Amino acid sequence: MVMLRTLVLLATLALAAPAARADGVLATLDGRPLSARKIDATVEALMRANRVEGLGLALIRDGRVVYLHGYGRRDVAGALPLQTDTVMYAASLTKATFAWYVMQLVDEGRVDLDRPIAEMLPRPLPEYPRYADLAGDERWRLITPRMLLSHTAGLPNLRAYEPEGKLRIRLQPGSRYAYSGEGINLLQLAIEQQLGVDVGVEMQRRVFDRFGMRRSGMTWRDDFAGNLAHGYDEAGAMTPHDDRSTVKAAGSLDTTLADWSAFLAAVVRGDGLSGKAKAEMVRLQVPIDSATQFPTFAEARSDANRAIALGYGLGWGVFETPYGHAFFKEGHNEITANYALCVQPRQACILLLSNSVRATGIFKPLVDALMGDTRLPWRWEGYVPYDMPAPARSD
Repeated sequence: MVMLRTLVLLATLALAAPAARADGVLATLDGRPLSARKIDATVEALMRANRVEGLGLALIRDGRVVYLHGYGRRDVAGALPLQTDTVMYAASLTKATFAWYVMQLVDEGRVDLDRPIAEMLPRPLPEYPRYADLAGDERWRLITPRMLLSHTAGLPNLRAYEPEGKLRIRLQPGSRYAYSGEGINLLQLAIEQQLGVDVGVEMQRRVFDRFGMRRSGMTWRDDFAGNLAHGYDEAGAMTPHDDRSTVKAAGSLDTTLADWSAFLAAVVRGDGLSGKAKAEMVRLQVPIDSATQFPTFAEARSDANRAIALGYGLGWGVFETPYGHAFFKEGHNEITANYALCVQPRQACILLLSNSVRATGIFKPLVDALMGDTRLPWRWEGYVPYDMPAPARSD
């Protein structure tokens, strides 16, 4: 076991170590002490209560990882433990990682957030086979990288959910927030076409290599197989890990708790970006007044999150906590649940990676217990605590 003493991060962590722990006492943002024993007991009790197969936890304080631990199983049938270097599906945490890369390009003057993608592409967007459905709708010419990163381009989350599986612009670009994985993948295309780069290669060089993320990649690698998490659905049924072979900025990243917590700590410290670019990435770009994040185009509006100024930055959600400005990102599918939250003035974060979709039911209790009452917008995120009745969802 790798130890952390007096809240000081050791220079390196052994990749195979099951946990990096605090020798002493941490504290929540509201000053409650957190011993290693108390943290473990809290996590394990909540996992048992909601039948969560596996979960990784990282705590960051003052921009440094101070607690890192895996709980439960990466493979239940094989009784294999989930560890800090277990490869897990990042899901939409990929989007936040990609956003950091894009902001590096902005810093370098290679990407202009407000330049229409029509000026980035060498030919009209509908001439690309995956975007042929947009032929006849010239609104695509209005879309900018800022809109794509802030989810205001009017595109659906995934075209597979659209009638006949066809891609459409559903809202006037720039009009309001509507979460869109398609939009992030479109920005990937625009950057690759404008700059002549491979985003997967670039993210390996600029992100994973930079921060020592040795077991992270935008596509599958054979060396991941030795310590890999399979996923578990709502009923506890296992689905084998998907060995993704295509780079998708919206969600093809495989990573580990150790790797992505190192990245998250770098983000909250501001490493690798100018102060201006970092601030632009995590400032409120668009307010959010939807009652829930999904379905993407639900009509129900709400002022429930007005007091916390819920909104979206560039690749990250944002809101105000009693401890200052916060940014966050979720990542999930039917067998995965991930959550990252940082409170910027304290450079304090929590990272939760789970191979069980049921983990969403313990995210709010975990954040409350290990960070404090941050006024998390859990209803909007759909993170209903396991011991509360689920609210009716609008369609």
